[in-house]
Amino acid sequence: MNVLAYLIPVSLILGGIGLVGFIYTLRSRQYDDPDGDSRRILDAQWDDQPKP
Repeated sequence: MNVLAYLIPVSLILGGIGLVGFIYTLRSRQYDDPDGDSRRILDAQWDDQPKP
């Protein structure tokens, strides 16, 4: 049971680091791609049947 005294704070710290990293990526707009989908639909390179 003593190991839980170490594992719980470590897991909370690692979860906090992951949350801070995720919030950083949201604020730095890494997930924004307003023009990407509209251009990919019209591009022949992304066709379902690629050229051999």
